[in-house]
Order: sequence, then structure tokens, then C-alpha cells
Amino acid sequence: MTSGNPENMKHNKENSDERVPLLSRTQDEKVMTDKYSGASFHGSVFNLSCTIVGSGIMSLPATLKMLGLVPGIVLIIIVAFVIEASIEMLLRFSKAGCAYSYGDAMADAFGRIGKILLQICIVIYNTGSLIVYMIIIEDVLSGSTSKEVHHAGILEGWFGEHWWTSRAFVLVAVTVIIFFPLMFFERIDSARYISVISVGLAIVFLLVVIGVTTFKLVDGSIETPKWFPAVTDSTSFLNLFTAVPVVVFAYICHYNVHTIQNELADSSLIQGVVRGSLALCAVIYVMTGIFGFLLFGESTYTDLLSNFDTDIGVPYSSLFNDIVRISYAGHVILVFPTIFLPLRLNLDGLLFPSARPLSLDKKRFVLESVGLVLISLVGAISIPNIWVAFEFTGATMGGLLAFVFPASITLKDPHCIATTKDKIVSVSMIILAVVSNFMAIYSNLRSLLS
Repeated sequence: MTSGNPENMKHNKENSDERVPLLSRTQDEKVMTDKYSGASFHGSVFNLSCTIVGSGIMSLPATLKMLGLVPGIVLIIIVAFVIEASIEMLLRFSKAGCAYSYGDAMADAFGRIGKILLQICIVIYNTGSLIVYMIIIEDVLSGSTSKEVHHAGILEGWFGEHWWTSRAFVLVAVTVIIFFPLMFFERIDSARYISVISVGLAIVFLLVVIGVTTFKLVDGSIETPKWFPAVTDSTSFLNLFTAVPVVVFAYICHYNVHTIQNELADSSLIQGVVRGSLALCAVIYVMTGIFGFLLFGESTYTDLLSNFDTDIGVPYSSLFNDIVRISYAGHVILVFPTIFLPLRLNLDGLLFPSARPLSLDKKRFVLESVGLVLISLVGAISIPNIWVAFEFTGATMGGLLAFVFPASITLKDPHCIATTKDKIVSVSMIILAVVSNFMAIYSNLRSLLS
């Protein structure tokens, strides 16, 4: 019998505390709510994968178009390894400091100011992510205009142009019918089945792209791809750096790692969850980048879905176009809970750090949820292009969340556990983030002002 062992009792209590809905520890409280047996390994992999495979996948073929096939694939793989290293360091230092959230780890290293800074970054980053998702949904259902070329949406293609197929109306309808119900999840594990469906829809999208590309490769209608970038002047060279934050944006999941760990039945499995999720997503990203770029070549748009509104040169072209766009729109819609939960949680911690847990205050829970959804809705209606949102969001908050903050915690080393290798990796992360993001922002501003 081991139930009376004090160490086992302490361990069981800690495991029980770690599975508190909404992570009340991020508000510096340990309030027990309903009993929860813990999330499974596979459910956690799908939840983290759903966090990662969001809107960023659509920009990867355009990234290969900009960088060329070889550098683009290398960049996607390298970023996956760097992201894994940053999460590993973050979890290791969180364990040493008994930190149960990303914010707690920042507070352990840099005090209350560090936690506030992180919360601000997560709120801005996740709000930007939701806006990007909504823009994609607008593009798929109602169409978009790129470089004075209009790309018809599904509803416009089926029913023609009407007031009820306009971008604003369709997005408002999707928000009211789908997003509002999804915003009431209190625990990320509650979304595990939705995450499975979401990842499955992304794979359906990928399989169709692979199938169409393979068909065209066999009949010889695929052009020879660009293997390396064409650099002709300083402007074209600077533009290459805009690809880095876009790929970083596609991998960021740090804000959900602690949440998933705290809900795991066995929290020691979190490293396996992270590696499994990153491996799955890296494969999906590389395959999407390769086959999407091969399929459309130099005609690849920054949002790949915009390419699927005309004849793609295969039998039943319109049917495949609709399958691709509907499956991916469904995927993006179902990603919503995994992005919205940490957004609401960090906003609440930022605004009400001393209040009782959000799960116990339904009025605050509803008001914050509705407010965040409405802000994202207005942003999506106002911003027409996802590439701009990707570049600026990835080049600012994304670099901080993925590289700068974990590396800074390691270099601060509050518990004296950092190795020489950790410090070298951390310095390299910060240099990579600062240089690439500065160049990307400079290039973006220059192109917007020209």
C-alpha cells in the first residue's frame, strides 16, 4: 500500500492542482474546481497540433516561391528544430521555478513586469491570429481582391454577388453562428475532438493538393520549379527576410504548452507531446509548401486558397477547388478554441490580476469573450490581406514569444541550471529573431511606403 505515503499524497495533490480549468495559477491562485481526470497523450498532441497548424500553412507555398524550393524547405525544417529547442528550455526552467504557466516562468525570471509584458504580447499575437483566421474565412466564402484581380469565393461562385454573400455579412454570420458558441469552452482538453477534426480537414486539403499536383506532373503540365531565390538588387535581398517571420508565425504554440501540460494526466509526457506535434506539423508544412508551389509555380499567391478559384487544369476542377477551400475553411474555424482560450486567459490576468479565477465569474467570462470576438471581427473586416498580418505579427510578437522570451529566461538563469550550450543557443535565438525581424519590418515598411 502506498496511499499513505506523504510523498505520494503530495504528488497526487500536485497533479490534481495542475488540472484546474482555465489555469487559475496564471492569476496566482490555486482554486480547486470540478474534478478532472486529465487529458490523454493523443488528445494533447492533436490540441497542440491544432494550435500550430492554423493559418500559417497557407503562406508556405508563397514562402517557397520567394526563397526557392531548397532554401524554403530548409527554413521550414530549421525553424521546427529551433522552436522545439525554445520550448524545451522554457519547460525546463518552468519546472525548476515551479512555474505552471509561461507567465509564471517570466515572473520567476523578471518579476511582475516580465509577466505583464508576456501577457501583452500574447493578447496582441493571438488577437492578430484570430483576425488572420477570419480574413481567410472571408476569402474562402466571399472572395478577395489581390493586385486588382478578384478571386470569387464559394458563395459568390454558387449564388452570384448578393448583399448576403458580401465579406462583412458572411463573417458576421459565421461569428454569430459558430464562433460565439465555441468561445464558451473553459478547458482546452474540451476541444480535443474538434482539434482531431480540424487537423483531419487540413490533411484532406493537403491530400487534394498532392493528388492534383501528381496528376499534373504525370501529364507534364508542371513547370520546372525555382530551386533558389533570384536576388538582383538590395530590395530583392531584403524581401527574403520577410519569409522568416512568416514561417515562425506558422509554428508558434508556446502560449498553450503549459496549459496542455497542466491538463495532462501525466505531465511528464509533455516533451513527447511537443515533439510529436512539431514532427506532424513539419511534415504537413513541407508537403504543403512543395506541392502547393509545384502546382502553381510563379503564379502562387500569398494566400494559396486564392489560387483555387479558377480552372486548375484537371478533370472536375471546380469540385476539387471547392473541396480544398471548404476543408481548409472548416479547419481554420475549428482552430478557434485553441487560440481563443489562452487569449482570454491572458487578457483576464492582465486586466484583473487579483480577481478570483475566471471560471468562477461568469459575468466577467462572458463580457471578455464577447469583447474579444467583436474586436477580432472588426479587425478582420478592416484588414484585407493576410500576408501583411503574417509579416507584422510574426516579425514582432511572434519573435518575442518563440525566441526572445525563452532565451532571455535561460540567460537570466534564476536557478543556475543553464549549460554553456543553452546560453549559446539562447544568444543565437535572440540574434536570429532581432536581425531577421528588423529586416522584415524594414522591408515591409519600405514596400508599403513606396
